[in-house]
This record gives sequence, structure tokens and C-alpha cells, in this order.
Amino acid sequence: MPAGPPSHDVEPPGVVRGFAAGRPTRAVWENEAGGITFEVAGPQRVFIKWAPNGSGLDFDAEAERLSWASPFTPVPRVLETGRDETGAWLVTSPVPGETAINDRWRASPEVAVKAIGEGLRALHETLPVGQCPFSWSAEHRVDGAQRSAATGALEPTRWHPEHRTLSVEDALHLVSDIPPIDRLVVCHGDACAPNTLIDVDGNWSGNVDLGALGVADRWADLAVATWSTEWNYGPGWEATLLAAYGVEADARRTKFYRLLWDLG
Repeated sequence: MPAGPPSHDVEPPGVVRGFAAGRPTRAVWENEAGGITFEVAGPQRVFIKWAPNGSGLDFDAEAERLSWASPFTPVPRVLETGRDETGAWLVTSPVPGETAINDRWRASPEVAVKAIGEGLRALHETLPVGQCPFSWSAEHRVDGAQRSAATGALEPTRWHPEHRTLSVEDALHLVSDIPPIDRLVVCHGDACAPNTLIDVDGNWSGNVDLGALGVADRWADLAVATWSTEWNYGPGWEATLLAAYGVEADARRTKFYRLLWDLG
């Protein structure tokens, strides 16, 4: 199941209904692991991420990262986390703006892609590397991929088409050759277009879904951000994002970090 707005009616779990207390509630996003984000409307508007037990989603880790990042950059403010016998949840305040893949911005991809690039640069410039306690380094991620391979958890059929001809062994061999760091920054960790928010004037206004935030080469974010422009707006927008960010294309690092992304 690809991530995106739910294509079917979603009944909010009990904990979400409890938070809503009768207020209008709608599911706005569903991810590959079965996690669902709900928007609860009203004067005290909130977003609630909920995931069933066994999903593998770690909302405590995301809450830690949001709490660390929030003094520096516009991200959701953590209101509550919790877990019961059905699943786990993360309640946050809203951030001004709308996702870069809503209907308005899909119809204006040049504006959206420019905002994504500028927003990613602002995030990288603002978050202090020396103060960040979290890592998203290629070395740690390669180690994680090797552990996943050892348990049989890597499935090439789930990778993007350009990587499906590779065996697990070939893919692990390729990512063992880590490129030198171009620039160390605090990366978003999932810099896809849906996680960028844009205001009514077409400017970046914030970011969401920072569960993997950590220190890494900036190309760990850039490779995926440019890739996602094709998924969400069609081909031909990578150069626009890189120009808005202010960097020249880097084929080697882009190829490396896209493969590493598929390895988890």
C-alpha cells in the first residue's frame, strides 16, 4: 500500500474519538505500515498519528525529535504520546500551511517544488548540527540494512523499479561504498514533498513527519526530495528543486542515497 490520503472511509480508533470529544474528525494520511493521521477540527485543532501495535512506527522517537527541533524551525508541537492494547499515538499542534501535494500545489508544481527546495535549505541552515543528539548517518543506515538482510526483512520486490534488478547482496555491496560527506547537516529524514507545508502565498511554512531526523550528509535528504518531485508532480522538476536549494546536481550521491533509501 503506497502512502497517501486514504482511498476509503476510516473509522477512528477509540483513543482518537476520545480526543475528538465529538468534534469533526477525518483521516488525512495513511502510510505503508498501517499508521493513520487524523485531523480533529475546531478551536483546539490537533493532528493525531495512530498506529496499530506491531507496525514498527516509533512515535516516542518522533516526539523526541520534534521537541528538539521546535525551538529552531516550524514543526508540530508535541502535546501527548501514549500507547494502549490496540496501538500507539502522537498528538501534535498544527503548523500553518497545507501539504505541498494538495490539489492547488499539484496544479502549480513550479511553485511547490521551489518552496520544497527553499524550505529544505532553510531547515538545513537552521538546525544546529553541533547540538543535535540524533544520527541518520549512512554508516548507521548501512548497518541497519545489513541487520535487516540477516533476518530476511529486505524485499527487492518492494524497491523502486530502478533497483529491483539488484539482489540483496548486490545492493548491500553498492551501499558499502559510502561517498565522502559533501556537507553535514541535520537532515529531515523523510524529505518527500508531502512533508513540506506551503502557505497561501506559495512559500515554505514548515515541515512534518520528522521521525528519522538526524545528522547526515545533506544529500541523504536531497536525493529523496528530488526523487519525490517525480512521484508527486511528474518528471522534469529535479533541477528546479536543486536550484531553489542552491546546489548543483550530484549524480553519485543521489544514486547512492536513493538506493540506501530503498534498503530502509
